[in-house]
Amino acid sequence: MSWLGFTVIFALFFATHSIPVRPGVKARIVHQIGARNFGIGYSILSTAMLALLIWSAGQAPYVQLWPQMIWQRHLVQLGMLGVCLLIAFAIARPNPFSFGGAHDDEFDPARPGFIGVMRHPLLVALALWAGLHLLPNGDLAHVILFAVLAGFAIAGRAVIDRRKKRQMGQLQWDSLRRRTAAAPRFSWPASPAGAAIRAALGIGAFVTLLWLHPLVIGVSAL
Repeated sequence: MSWLGFTVIFALFFATHSIPVRPGVKARIVHQIGARNFGIGYSILSTAMLALLIWSAGQAPYVQLWPQMIWQRHLVQLGMLGVCLLIAFAIARPNPFSFGGAHDDEFDPARPGFIGVMRHPLLVALALWAGLHLLPNGDLAHVILFAVLAGFAIAGRAVIDRRKKRQMGQLQWDSLRRRTAAAPRFSWPASPAGAAIRAALGIGAFVTLLWLHPLVIGVSAL
């Protein structure tokens, strides 16, 4: 694949991630297919485009910037365990500040959990995933890929903050943020059994990714 082809796929990746969630576009799509179907469709599209983008980086001309070292792989493995646990504890739990949550009306600012530390845990997970994968992938195409994705995740926090402020209203957003910031940063889980299940799911996802890595990416992560 040429650099032009890689650039085109990169542009399509950003287009498919940004255009459907623009307020006017999303409202029309949700009106036609419903919010649940939109969420499912957008998730499938995002995953497919990310897979295509990663594949295209592997097909782009190879220009080495630094060699791969064994310690880089070990650091990525350790870091990815943390990423999987972060996603497991963040996804589908009340979080009115960001995306990926569920039952946001049940969010208790007096017991925010790690939402009090990071409003956008899934974006943090994406930035960590991209940053970690920069280490063992020292060729130009992959450096561009993971550096841009990490920057995309970091910049996305401000974009989502603006969107949530617009949806909730500045006063409500400020009030909720102040009460969340005043809460204890760490507290015992309201449901220890639920926390244990999420931890098990995170570890299971990490093991599954290790197993799938050579099948999907073509390179062993071990």
